[in-house]
Amino acid sequence: MPLSFTTTTLTLPLFLRTLPSATMASSSLAIPSVSLKTLSFTSSDAFNKGIRGFGLKNGNPPRVFMSLSVGSQTQNVVVDDALFLDYKPTFAFLFPGQGAQAVGMGKEAHSVSAASELFKKANDILGYDLLELCTGGPKEKLDSTVISQPAIYVTSLAAVEVLRARDGGQQIIDSVDVTCGLSLGEYTALAFAGAFSFEDGLKLVKLRGEAMQEAADAAKSAMVSVIGLDSDKVQQLCDAANQDVDEADRVQIANYLCPGNYAVSGGVKGVEAVEAKAKSFKARMTVRLAVAGAFHTSFMEPAVSRLEAALAATEIRQPRIPVISNVDAQPHADPATIKKILACQVTSPVQWETTVKTLLTKGLKKSYELGPGKVIAGIFKRIDKKAEIENISV
Repeated sequence: MPLSFTTTTLTLPLFLRTLPSATMASSSLAIPSVSLKTLSFTSSDAFNKGIRGFGLKNGNPPRVFMSLSVGSQTQNVVVDDALFLDYKPTFAFLFPGQGAQAVGMGKEAHSVSAASELFKKANDILGYDLLELCTGGPKEKLDSTVISQPAIYVTSLAAVEVLRARDGGQQIIDSVDVTCGLSLGEYTALAFAGAFSFEDGLKLVKLRGEAMQEAADAAKSAMVSVIGLDSDKVQQLCDAANQDVDEADRVQIANYLCPGNYAVSGGVKGVEAVEAKAKSFKARMTVRLAVAGAFHTSFMEPAVSRLEAALAATEIRQPRIPVISNVDAQPHADPATIKKILACQVTSPVQWETTVKTLLTKGLKKSYELGPGKVIAGIFKRIDKKAEIENISV
């Protein structure tokens, strides 16, 4: 069923910069009025295997028509959500998701003042010493959803500051023309791209972790990685497992990571059925993931309303560079669309394989993985052994 935005009012995004400078100088910009006409989302036949396309009902790129009241004048500005659709990537920043955390991460932040400052700001928002937890653990606490998500977000952005402090680091940062992140990492990418402030992003990530943990606590669910099968075979495995369990325990592919590595989420009984049947489908192995529950499935539905409320209260601007969405593997420019996507991201499969393949097909020259671990680098190499990727950790 198509989803629609209702008419709403937002604070003025970066598109005001399109107004003439004379108008800017002579107008009162304290409380501009921005009205959004209805925008519909529909699924596209161009995407399958859980990818959800965003567009108007007639298939044209979505546009948001905004009426800007500036002083005594009213000007219409068209916000084109497809602004970045024809992006040509050269250098990319990639940010990890939950699972990349490890005790000891963040140590280098002590030696770079800008990185250290991010952790200090985080302490005020979170109410605890995040850097101490990152560097000293304990592991059980750092691995919890409510701690690991803020920890990875802050550590990844601290890695940007560590890079900036190195010789030639600023030039690398300035050369980046596309960014994306794995699940949680999408928030980090949006912060790097200027869609929201570091502080606002951390508040969202904190709430996201709490909401996902609460949703996981509400029902018995799990995740398992299936190794050695293509995505079609994994889907067949899920279908076979679902025949043996009740609807409440059904499973689905939650993370399309790379060829031979797909994560399946669902009820505990459904995940157990996947594990039991995997060998008969010629899977090399299955690995139960140490996460709170069935992320990126309908099991996370209770978290959506909390995310929607938090996103509605957060100022989100047009990113300065394309940020590739986990939901449909496309970049989006319109802040209202970005909010909608982030809200449904926790219940939607992660389209990382499509994202990486698209970047490489479009001519990406080099990538940088910023943050703890080397998960993303490993995935890139599984997709293209010749792909050039450098890890920047702290």
